[in-house]
Amino acid sequence: MEDHARQPLPASVLEFRLPDLGEGLTDAELVSWAVQVGDTVELNQTIAEVETAKAVVSLPSPFAGRVVALLARPGETVAVGAPLIRVEHEQEAEPRDTAARAPGRSVLVGYGPDEEPTSRRRRPAWRQAPQIPHPVATDGAATTAGHETPVQETERSGSPVGAATTTGPDIPRQETERPGPAADRAEPNAVVREPGLSDSALGAPRAAATPAARKLARELGIDLWFVAGSGPGGAVIVDDVRGAVPVTQPRPVELAEAPMPAVADTAVVRPAVREVRTPISGVRKRTAAAMLHSARAIPQASTFVTVDCTATMELLDHLRSTKSFADLALTPLALVAKSALAALADFPGMNAFWDEAEQEIVTKHYVNLGIAVATDRGLLVPNIKEAQTLSLRDLTRELSWLVDTARAGSATPADLRGGTFTITNVGVFGVDAGVPLVNPGEAAILCVGSIRKRPWVFRDELAVRWVTTLGVSFDHRMIDGELAARFLATTADLLEDPLTLLGRV
Repeated sequence: MEDHARQPLPASVLEFRLPDLGEGLTDAELVSWAVQVGDTVELNQTIAEVETAKAVVSLPSPFAGRVVALLARPGETVAVGAPLIRVEHEQEAEPRDTAARAPGRSVLVGYGPDEEPTSRRRRPAWRQAPQIPHPVATDGAATTAGHETPVQETERSGSPVGAATTTGPDIPRQETERPGPAADRAEPNAVVREPGLSDSALGAPRAAATPAARKLARELGIDLWFVAGSGPGGAVIVDDVRGAVPVTQPRPVELAEAPMPAVADTAVVRPAVREVRTPISGVRKRTAAAMLHSARAIPQASTFVTVDCTATMELLDHLRSTKSFADLALTPLALVAKSALAALADFPGMNAFWDEAEQEIVTKHYVNLGIAVATDRGLLVPNIKEAQTLSLRDLTRELSWLVDTARAGSATPADLRGGTFTITNVGVFGVDAGVPLVNPGEAAILCVGSIRKRPWVFRDELAVRWVTTLGVSFDHRMIDGELAARFLATTADLLEDPLTLLGRV
């Protein structure tokens, strides 16, 4: 987008720029606007939500007035310090930065030390992203349900912010070619689409074919939807039509109501949707960047152990029946986490990270225990602060709260940053083992497989026992195989005899 900072602003207009939301982050993705051009905003009213560090954060307005311009689109990555919104103040504003008091000045507003989101703050319902209807392209304005609101800045030129680009049943597709029959304009092997229902009305792309193949198909009564193309880009050519037979099956628009009948052996059924393209943004974009850095920058190795955790399962059954755990969702992960925390106390080298800039190994004597959580937005890793100080009951409560918060989309940046060691539980998906990548800034990650009843040699006799597989991936620059193996063996021993944890509480 153009450089809005260089445009002269009227004396009554104030500009809000994206603040630094913590840990020196350089940008954030705009998730949604809570206001529109023309709206009147109050001081500290939520104006937008941005996603950074895998969390969604609400931005309050630092001044009151009327919104005159929205300077970024939802889904756009905005750099820290870049302009977001312009407000024409109608009364004396109370900006949180004195620079905003000067007429026509831009202001970069940040959170004060007392306003840092805490790891225990739940997001209320009013902070959820608003449901904004898709706009319909009009004469320089975006129309929403019930009213028409220009989204672009009045003094700017070019495309309006949030202009509609999606075609659908209610939005006619605009032709970009000159009028006239497509076959007359196409070159001999050009791919054209015959007139009829639009792609969006059908809910699927039309079959692509050359003009000659389309003409021959009409003459032979062959539906091109059921002919496999061998031409450029999978287009149907004349030879494909000659090798097919006439069919009478319904087209995809009719298939939504009835199962597809069988077709002749020589005809190939095309799926209703051939490809789906999803823009990479939000959590997926940041996860990809973190994992790419992990794979490139960290030399990783892994080791595994198979554990008889029958005693752990029996202890869990007993604890669930007690008053102390009656109101808690006690799972095997809680005892795995408690065992891992005890093992980290014996092997602190697993709770460290490699400082490349200073060429130092930083060993931490506190554990911010990260738990990998699969959510609708992607993989999140919130962490429990000072987990080594918690009892099993408190740890169980924190695990449950953390997972629920992450899945609800309410995890704050404070919940997601500062992790020192991570546990990922692939067993909940029925997987026996995995080789996860180490999170940047950490030294190791513990992977827990499914816990199943299996044949096992117990006291020299074959028995059916509860068995699981533990694996640990580690940064081989600072963790040798011996250290990783000793840590993993200690964790396994504690799960095989969890009563030994009593001596460590």
